[in-house]
Amino acid sequence: MIRLAIPRGRLFSESVDLLHSKGILKERIEEGRRLTVEVGGIVLLLVKPFDVPVYVENGTADLGVCGLDVFMEKEPDVYRFLDLGIGSCRISVAGRPESEEKYYRSSHIKIATKYPRITRRFFSRRGVKVDLLNLSGSVELAPLLGLSDFIVDLVQTGRTLRENGLVEIEEIDRSTAWLICNRSSFRNRREEILEILRTLSAFGRGSQTR
Repeated sequence: MIRLAIPRGRLFSESVDLLHSKGILKERIEEGRRLTVEVGGIVLLLVKPFDVPVYVENGTADLGVCGLDVFMEKEPDVYRFLDLGIGSCRISVAGRPESEEKYYRSSHIKIATKYPRITRRFFSRRGVKVDLLNLSGSVELAPLLGLSDFIVDLVQTGRTLRENGLVEIEEIDRSTAWLICNRSSFRNRREEILEILRTLSAFGRGSQTR
């Protein structure tokens, strides 16, 4: 059976809806507490978003639904096959409204983020030195409590930023969910995986082999 890693959280419902609508999943499932679910010959692994590429790269999962933000941060050695067209959001710099001028004028800033690799790469191209504070959640607190000047985080509607008195300052990149594949799995289970890929291709927006 094909093992497919699905991220918990914001992408879960969209992923399940897509897979069900295309007939890959024979029934819808709820997120719940289960870690593995077998549905119509496919084993779903319900994991944290940042763990999806780890499971796929190591062959625990054959395929995975992975946000491009996570893919760019983790840089796994897997195939990135298809933009599924779901989970659209932005990776952006945000901060307090009064700090915007500092952002554009300073050559040395402190940033809180769960995307240290993306952040460092972006500001390195700018010639800006950054001190990184790695946080796994609630990064919006950091500038409010003086832990950082700015944050780099996912922004979908901007509501969370507004509710915490922050503003989006600059977009770094855009992210959607992609189908990724273990390299050995593609060699050994090529036809099964291609069938899934063909089924999803009518819905997805583009493909890339890496």
